Amino acid sequence: MLESLLASRALPDILKMDDGREVTPALWPERRRELLRKLETYSYGITPPAAKVTAEIVSEDPHAYAWKVMQRRVNLTFDTPGGPFTFPLIVFIPYTQTPPPVLLQIAFRREIPDRYAPVEEITDRGYAYVQFCYQDVVNDRLFGDFSDGLALKYGTDCARKPDAWGKIGMWAYAASRALDYLLTCPELDAKHTAVLGHSRLGKTALWAGAQDERFWCTVSNCSGYGGAATSKHGEGERVVDFLRAGSWDWYCENFKAYTGSLEDEKPYDQSWLLALVAPRLLCVGSAVMDRGADPTSEFLTTLAASGAWELLGVPGLVTPDRLPVPGDTLDEGRVHYHLRPHHHFFSREDWGYYMTFLDSKLRS
Repeated sequence: MLESLLASRALPDILKMDDGREVTPALWPERRRELLRKLETYSYGITPPAAKVTAEIVSEDPHAYAWKVMQRRVNLTFDTPGGPFTFPLIVFIPYTQTPPPVLLQIAFRREIPDRYAPVEEITDRGYAYVQFCYQDVVNDRLFGDFSDGLALKYGTDCARKPDAWGKIGMWAYAASRALDYLLTCPELDAKHTAVLGHSRLGKTALWAGAQDERFWCTVSNCSGYGGAATSKHGEGERVVDFLRAGSWDWYCENFKAYTGSLEDEKPYDQSWLLALVAPRLLCVGSAVMDRGADPTSEFLTTLAASGAWELLGVPGLVTPDRLPVPGDTLDEGRVHYHLRPHHHFFSREDWGYYMTFLDSKLRS
């Protein structure tokens, strides 16, 4: 059943080189570069080189959450072509016997507590929780507003080159700079850092994890089109929806070209994005009533991408030969997928699924 559903999507082959050769494990690094280049060129734009990060701790509360957690606010600074750029992190470190692994969320809001961030539940499970607000990196005012943040510092504007980065690339870049800092913290097990995001920030987490192989796990929650959903023959959002909403500035200029009859003719697919995480850990979560994110497409993309894990000798998504039903959790391999009831939201149920999956991999 699933094989025929995947065939109907006519997805471009992950495991065939641009020159037609079959991909082998030895060729995978070269194939990764090909996949990245296509996604840079046609979807997210080219990310600038990494910049050296410095950190300043601006406040600490050693008694957060009933004295169980160290809460810290940190300003991260790095150089850009337009001068130094600074953005804040909020860090919650539970008092554990050994340094805790880290969940790094690209967040919608600065305020804690937040409905998308059950911090006490996360730290009680033994994870450090770290977040930054995406709008502290560049605004999300849509329709090509590149007037602040990294866009301003890098000289990005509406006259940008066709493959110049968009806002997803900028938010993902900040996630990697946050990881730069976390890896310097001896009180954290930052080699086990998962980058997480919901909706447009799920798209961002995937692009961060695809580019930066230091992330141990990448978590996409209800990310939909431009995230975990297939780019071809889907039932959710399409390129024209981003043009209408003004969110085309999340992507590069080339992204705009594939509308109408060209929608399903893209020279790339989101299964390539997910495959770039292999052989590391990947989590994709969907909600059955989240039609815009197209949960069936999110599942099929995850399944298609699993061939990269199998090529590298580890199990990807392990699933019965049927579409998931609400309540299904697939986490036997190194790729996790779940489908929960209800709507577009980053719920405690989602967090629980992700942490249970990570728990099992930390023990293995």
